[in-house]
Amino acid sequence: MSEQRHVTIVMIEDDEGHARLIEKNIRRAGIANAIRHFADGTSALKHLDEAAQDHVHGPALVLLDLNLPDMSGTDILAKIKSDERLKRTPVVVLTTTDDKVEIQRCYDLGCNVYITKPVAYEAFADAIRQLGLFLSVIQVPEIES
Repeated sequence: MSEQRHVTIVMIEDDEGHARLIEKNIRRAGIANAIRHFADGTSALKHLDEAAQDHVHGPALVLLDLNLPDMSGTDILAKIKSDERLKRTPVVVLTTTDDKVEIQRCYDLGCNVYITKPVAYEAFADAIRQLGLFLSVIQVPEIES
């Protein structure tokens, strides 16, 4: 029997309102995993580096906003996907950016899902509820030891 993994969802989102809405609707979908929220890329990358050293408690997936105060979300995505320990971690980009070039760039860098945040509150809440349902059925890879 393999050791139980206590996987965490890492949310990198600088807008507190969006972060609360995302967590609330993920919980509504029945996702009980711990959610670690980071409002900037620097602290998130530090946490991911530490989590990658712990293959039992590593992240299940990363929810990533592209527009952050200290660095670009695409830079964070590139760092995650170039790290041998984290490269299989699913990354869901959740952002207001709907530029086709930016979307293509994220997929080229290895994002697994790209979701454009709707502007209207109800549409955004509905999109996050659907994301929660998606998260409840996906399988995530083991963290590299």
